[in-house]
Parts: sequence; structure tokens; C-alpha cells
Amino acid sequence: MQNRIISRLRQRLAGFFPTAPISVYLVVMTTVITLPLVIFVGYLMLRLEANERDDLQREAVEDARAISRNVERRLQEMSTSLNLLSQFPELENGDLSAFHKRVSESLEKQGLYVIIANLDGKQRLNSRVAFDQPLGPVPQHLKLAEVIAGGRTAVSNIFFGNTSKQWVFNVMRPLPKALSAAGDALIMTQNAEDLMGLTSTDGLPPGWSVAILDGGNHIVASSAPEANAAGAPFANSDATSRMTSFSGSFEDDNGIIYAHSQLPGWSWKAVIWGPADNSQSALMSTWRKMMIGSFLLIMIAIAGAYLVGRQMRGSIRALVAMAQRIGKGEIVAPVDTKIKEANQVAVALSNASFDRSQAEDHTHLILHELVHRSKNMLTLVQAMMRQLARENTTIPEFQKAVDHRLRGLGMSITALSEVQWQGLPMRRLIETHINVFGPAADQVRLSGEDFMLSPEAAQNLGLVLHELTTNSIKYGALSRKTAHVELSWTRHQDGAHDMLTVDWNEVGGPAAVAPTRSGFGSTIIKRHAESSFSANITMDYAEDGFRWTLTAPLRHFITRKNSATVENN
Repeated sequence: MQNRIISRLRQRLAGFFPTAPISVYLVVMTTVITLPLVIFVGYLMLRLEANERDDLQREAVEDARAISRNVERRLQEMSTSLNLLSQFPELENGDLSAFHKRVSESLEKQGLYVIIANLDGKQRLNSRVAFDQPLGPVPQHLKLAEVIAGGRTAVSNIFFGNTSKQWVFNVMRPLPKALSAAGDALIMTQNAEDLMGLTSTDGLPPGWSVAILDGGNHIVASSAPEANAAGAPFANSDATSRMTSFSGSFEDDNGIIYAHSQLPGWSWKAVIWGPADNSQSALMSTWRKMMIGSFLLIMIAIAGAYLVGRQMRGSIRALVAMAQRIGKGEIVAPVDTKIKEANQVAVALSNASFDRSQAEDHTHLILHELVHRSKNMLTLVQAMMRQLARENTTIPEFQKAVDHRLRGLGMSITALSEVQWQGLPMRRLIETHINVFGPAADQVRLSGEDFMLSPEAAQNLGLVLHELTTNSIKYGALSRKTAHVELSWTRHQDGAHDMLTVDWNEVGGPAAVAPTRSGFGSTIIKRHAESSFSANITMDYAEDGFRWTLTAPLRHFITRKNSATVENN
């Protein structure tokens, strides 16, 4: 049902669009695209001034959030540092002197100082001063006991430090009970002026300011320390009373926009404020001129689309003519147009016409080759079946023997078909035939430089290798798990001819015994190999194992093209 509805919609849409030149469609497309844009610009012109302050407030909130994230990251880094410090072995051992030295050396360059205090507020260590100097209690307004009881990390309000003689703030963390010998709380203190770098007004409108407020709405750091000094309460208490949400913005009666953002997980907040910008008096005039210019641009775009359409139509017609000639079976040359993509299509069509001609020739060649190979294969199968028929007395034995040999022949054919009868690497042919015998394949050790066999050589050599492997599994080295076969091949010179020697050597198996009669297996590994490769075959039935060696001209194993290359070299 749904498919029918979609089909009907497509038919209606197809009927809605008439048959027309591409230039007409380009003109219509240009108009459809540009006209709504001009209308939308007009709408924006009417709404821009009304929305300008809202946009300014939203941007201020985003800036406040960005600043709060930066400050929150700084406090979180201090909290992480406290967590790492609490794991120092010096604290566990109660060696505050060593802890003081280690902390002073690592944190002082960063403007960070560490304090260890007891529940009653007494300082046991302060990295701002030497370890052996007497220390007073921490300020009571830090509410250290509440932090320890709450079991969490907290940040203090800004206060004037008695030791540093500067406005500072603390990040406090209770120490585990296991470290009570060192103290009850670990405190990291930093000068408030170090946060000045986080109150940059870059990107803000002129006359805007930034401040970081603590939990008591006192200024920790600001972009204008002269007017908003550290430790002073925020100037507009009415504004801070309206900052009850996590983040937000508002405009007061004086035209000042305030944006704030609370630090996640902390009691501080970032505040941005400044005058609303009402300096867009020429905005409407500018946009009216833009509207007039937009209509002129539409007319120019329509004229340009029409000219481009005419050019594209000529290029498409040339491509259509090429396609028609290809359909007739011709090889066509690419046409040259003014459109780069059309030229690429023309080149692709020209290449396709050439490839199609080559593919047809290749198909005819493959068919001819297939007929030739099929005849050779049938001749080989006929000879094999006649020989096996003479050796086997019963039909089951004959069927088993035929099936076994055809399987070996089929593996070579399968491997060759995977490479489209282009030839097969020597090593791959061997592995294809021995892997079918399962665990016995692990007992065959291969050595020799790989090279590409011709299809005929792969087919005939595969049949020989299959027969050698079968005989070894029945009577030779592969019948014992402790024995193995060394199969190697080498290329060498014999006068002016390149030769190939293939050596099948069985090691550690039973003593080899020469057969009393010549069966099909012997025919394959000797007479068939000799006739297929003009080879010299030697078979040694020795006490330490059977050995079969083939020596033949290399040209009988490789393709004619590669053979000519070898002879030339």
C-alpha cells in the first residue's frame, strides 16, 4: 500500500514537471533558490534589531559559561593535585619534613602552596614558610571542621592571608583516617591574582567586564581590578540577588546586561556585564540597500543560469552522440567541451568503448582457449580412465581410483580458474595439493624461489604432485608422523638453456621398495611427467626413503611471454 502511494506521488510529480531544455530548469532553479533567500533577508531585516539584545545576552551567557569552565578546570586541577598529594608515602610515614621539601620544590613555581591542619584549625605544615617556623591557626571562616565532617573537597571564599599578605583562596580536602598522624585536612592555597588570566575580555564588546565571585558574592578576580578590587563585594547587590539559576542573563533598568554561570560542583560563579549596544542606527538603511541589490543580483543570476544552461545542453548532446556510437560497437574518441566534468565523462565513454572492444576480443580468446583446454583435459581423462580400467578388477576400485585422480586434476583447475587461467605461482600450486591431505601437509618442507607457472604446467605438475603425495601417505614418509618430505626446486643453467630441477626427497620414512608392476601412479610420475615437460625423471627406491627428481627445460614450465624473456636474458 505504501509503495503504491509513493509510486502515485512520483507519477504526479513527473507530470508536474514538463519536458523543457536544461537552461529553462536552471533559470527556474535559480529563481526558486534566490527568491526565498531575499524574502528571508527581508524578514531578518525586520527582526534583527529586536533580536539583537537577545543575541547579545545569549553570547554573554556562553562567555560566562566558558569562563566558569576555565575556572572550574583550575579548581579541579587543584583538587586532583590534593588527591595525588594525599597518596605521597611521606604522609603515610608521618615524615612532614620530607613532605614539605618535596611539595615546596614541585608546586612553588606554579604559585601553589600546601597546608596541613588539624580539626581544631592548627597548622602543622605550610609550604609558604620554612618547616621549622611556628605556625598559627587557619582562619575560622574557612569552616575546616565542616569540610572534614562532610568528607568532600571544597573551595573557600576569598580572604586576606596572614602569611602571604595577599588575597588568597583555599581548596580543602579531608585526609583519610589512615593519615591522621600527619593531620586532618590537606589544603592547597593560591593567590587570587593568579586567576586574572581567566578574566580576559577578548571577544567581548567594548566597555564590558568580567569577574569571578565566591560563595559570598565577593570578587575573587576581575578584568578591571582598579574598579573591582579582589575581596570587595560585588557593586550591584540587586544584580547578584537575581542570579539564582545555574546560568542565565538579564538586563537591569539602567540598560546593563548581566550574564552569570555557576561553577559545576563549586560555590563560585562567573559574571559578565556591560551596556547594551544600541549603536545600530544605520542598520535599517543598510538592509534596505541590500534588498535592492539582492533583486538586481537575482536578475543577473537568472541571465547567467540561462547562458550556462545553453552551454551544458551542447555538451550533453555531444555525450549522447558518443553513447549512441558506442551502442553500435564503435570505438569513439573523446569530445572536447567547455565543461570539465563533461570532458571527464567523454574520456570515460571513450575508454569504455575501447575496453568493451578489448573485452569482446578477450572473451573470444577465452572461449577459444576453453575449447582447446577442454579437449586436452578430456584426452587426459580418457587416457587416465583406460589405464585405471586395466589396473582395477572391480567397479568400486575403478570408481575410487578415478575419483582420486580427478580430485587432483580438479584442484589444479580450481586454482587456475581463480586467476582466470593466467598462470599460478609454484608455491601456491604445491600448497593447494598438499593442504587437502590435512595434517600430512605439515610434514612437507618447501624450499625454492617462487615463480609463475603456465596453466598447462600447473595442471600437469599438479597431477604429478598429487600422485607423489598420495603414494607417500600410503607407503612412504607421510605415513609416519616422525618422518617428512623435503620438496625443493631450483633453476640453473645447462649450457645455453635455463633448466628447472624439482626434487621430492622422503626422509625418516620406511624403506622404499620398487613396485613389481608399473601402474597408473608410476605412469603419472614418470611417463606423463617426461612427456609433459620433456623431462629427465629419476626415481631412487633407497633404504632411507623414496626420492624422485625431475630435470627439464624451464621454458616448459612458464608462459611463452616469460619464456621469451628468460631466453633473451
